Amino acid sequence: MKLISMIKIGMLTILMILQSVSIIGAQTTIKSCDRDVTFTSPPKRAISNDVNLTEMMLVLGLTDRMVGYTGISGWNKLDAKMREGVNALPELSKKYPSKEVLVGADADFFFAGWNYGMKVGGEVTPQTLEPFGIKVYELTESCTHIMKKNKASIDDMYNDLLNLGRIFGVEERAKSLVDGYRLELSKERKDHKAENPLRVFVYDSGEDAPFTAGLYAMPTALIEAAGGTNIMDDFQKSWGTVTWEEVIDRNPEVIVIVNYGNVTAEQKREFMMSNPAFANLDAVKNDRFVTLEYVEATPGPRNINAVKTLLKAFWGS
Repeated sequence: MKLISMIKIGMLTILMILQSVSIIGAQTTIKSCDRDVTFTSPPKRAISNDVNLTEMMLVLGLTDRMVGYTGISGWNKLDAKMREGVNALPELSKKYPSKEVLVGADADFFFAGWNYGMKVGGEVTPQTLEPFGIKVYELTESCTHIMKKNKASIDDMYNDLLNLGRIFGVEERAKSLVDGYRLELSKERKDHKAENPLRVFVYDSGEDAPFTAGLYAMPTALIEAAGGTNIMDDFQKSWGTVTWEEVIDRNPEVIVIVNYGNVTAEQKREFMMSNPAFANLDAVKNDRFVTLEYVEATPGPRNINAVKTLLKAFWGS
């Protein structure tokens, strides 16, 4: 009898060890900006902020792991394609969510970024959500707001898709998507080898002073992928405000308008075309404007289509 009890105890010990090994083996640690975030199981009640981050979740087929999204309709960013994609999900906040919104939804995961749903020193950060069991993965492009990083790259977007794949246990799906995007982009670019990159200005918004993309914003990478150079690539920020004098001095050959919000892309173009101060800009003289939707100009799956649009606008094919 004693021998049987010892055998049972031994088997129970072995089982506990095996279970422990299994749990450890199931852990996934992801680098999110300057933090390591460990997941012992895939999130089941995720929330994403902003249209481009939400679309990353959609292309990975993760809607069944989501309880909602935030920060889209408040800035008129919901186009027909996205509206269909999120039809089954509630928008929990029209703009940036509060901590109460995320906790109230019983979320276990928040996919956001700095200035994409979170503010440095704000109410919603990885640190403020941690006590509520909400893990945060930060958009790679946005890491420039809290740490040193290289200039924006399409690889930033690929990195986010691959990390989300690991977090949610859909690594093969994520890898397949990224491999497909890389191949698609390489095919588009092979016939466009520009010796002299076009000078390009990104016009997001603002009339008194323009809000534009700097070195660390995705449009810089998109423009370079299409054979251009962002005239503000020495602007050591992601997005920010510059002066019209700087734009005039650098004389862009093409102007990329980011379309969203209450002022349409055509209204932004008309403002520049009709203002005498811009009359001598090459882009204005030749009426060379190209429009990117917000979801194309920010890190996300539509970056590939954005490069195609720019290639056609820059080189005519």
